[in-house]
Parts: sequence; C-alpha cells; structure tokens
Amino acid sequence: MTRKMFNTIYSIIVTIPFLLLIFPMFELANRATPIVMGLPFSFFYIILVILLTFLAIIILHQFDPDRTSEEGGE
Repeated sequence: MTRKMFNTIYSIIVTIPFLLLIFPMFELANRATPIVMGLPFSFFYIILVILLTFLAIIILHQFDPDRTSEEGGE
C-alpha cells in the first residue's frame, strides 16, 4: 500500500466517527430509550463509535507502509 493511499484511508477512518458524533448524525441516536447493556442508547452509541474507531485504527496500523521500516531495529 502506498503512503498516499494509506493517508487517505486513515483520514476517512478518523473523519467518519467525528461526523457520527456531531450534531446532525448524533440526533438519530440521542434517545434515553431503549436501554442497551444498562446504558441509555445515546451513551451506548458514543461508546460503540469510539470502540469501532479504535479497532479500525489498530487494523489500519497493520497495513502502515512505514511500520516495517521502523521494526527493522537499529
């Protein structure tokens, strides 16, 4: 994967959760009911978006073109 393509994918993966958590998109999830795992749906939605973003960045880290050169050692 080229560095430019990696940067583009990274930017998209970081921007989508940001858009999901700001005003117009968050209004779809801003509810007190239903209760999911003991949390109001809005809290569950925020935690879910954060965890999915974290997992996506971990997976993307595996494809980082600069990662192999850093792990080469001294």
